[in-house]
Amino acid sequence: MNLHEYQGKEMLNSFGVEIQRGIVAQTPAEAVAAAKKLTEDTGTGWHVIKAQIHAGGRGKGGGVKLAKNLEEVEQIAGQIIGMHLVTPQTSAEGKLVSQVLVTEDVYYPGESEPSEFYISVLMNRATGRNMIMYSTEGGMDIEAVAENTPHLIFNEEIDPTMGLLPFQARKIAFNLGLSGKAFKEMTKFVSALYTAYVKSDSSLFEINPVLKTSDDRVIAVDAKVTIDDNALFRHKDYEVLRDIREENAVEVEAKAVGLSYVDLDGNVGCMVNGAGLAMATMDLIKQAGGEPANFLDVGGTADAERVEIAFNLILKDPSVKAILVNIFGGIVRCDRVAQGIIDAYKSIGTINIPIIVRLEGTNADIAKKLIDESGLDVHSVIEFQEAADKVQELLA
Repeated sequence: MNLHEYQGKEMLNSFGVEIQRGIVAQTPAEAVAAAKKLTEDTGTGWHVIKAQIHAGGRGKGGGVKLAKNLEEVEQIAGQIIGMHLVTPQTSAEGKLVSQVLVTEDVYYPGESEPSEFYISVLMNRATGRNMIMYSTEGGMDIEAVAENTPHLIFNEEIDPTMGLLPFQARKIAFNLGLSGKAFKEMTKFVSALYTAYVKSDSSLFEINPVLKTSDDRVIAVDAKVTIDDNALFRHKDYEVLRDIREENAVEVEAKAVGLSYVDLDGNVGCMVNGAGLAMATMDLIKQAGGEPANFLDVGGTADAERVEIAFNLILKDPSVKAILVNIFGGIVRCDRVAQGIIDAYKSIGTINIPIIVRLEGTNADIAKKLIDESGLDVHSVIEFQEAADKVQELLA
């Protein structure tokens, strides 16, 4: 589950991570009120207006702007709220901005120059350990830094039995070139950040940039936070932070009815029971020259109602040119699935794309007979390779 920047910052701050203070606003008038409040509380004269969407690169699309007075706050907020913001991480249509974060200006003059860093906490899948990735090149695309100057990216792996040790936090501050007060502030920042990551059951924290201010404070100016959905049962207070407006509408609908669905950019819809078989089916489609349009696991209770819901979800995608149903009858009987497909087909009405059905396992022979004698435009197959050949034939 992804969080907005303001939500991620609030979470970090609850664990002792110092943040750039801000107030979320839904309208230009609320943005002006937020700016006034920040001025009273922090003394800031300038404000940064940030679009709140689940995507990075907002500044490149015009979603992050500096306002030097209240008139500019209102004007900029009015421009950003309601716009479809296009960034390198959105589709060509962009994402509708429904709210902005009005923040204090933290790039104020002082005894030293401000410095920007990159810090993220995530799981290293290769080693099965958490790691902190960091760089002196904050404020830039980390992918570009990795490609052009990989020596400027550092990794610190954390022993799960020990947690983040003090010397590791000091090592990070040292590699970032800090000293004195800034060095101490960075070690505290890193320790608090890692504690927040572990205790919130997150799968990603990305702070870009982490700012060393001109008076040597270390604060999070941005926050990208992804919480592990599988751990939400331990964090009921986090569930309310989900913004379904930012999520794929079909995926939200599927989740509401208990289906595992992920939208993809392809032309062959998939309906499968079991995540492993679903992955193999997607590989099969690729091998046959097609592209999977979705990942869809209907689970072990593929009855008529569930199959009909799954069909309707797949058919919402206009790019789907064929549907491959691949069910292994272990717990569920294939003949019941076949009857569910027939009932769902008749209930939906006209389906103008070919449907390939592979039912294998308990009562597979009865299932094939039911499909073949249904009179519907459904292609029944038995073998995996036969399904691949039929997909290739129908897409040709």
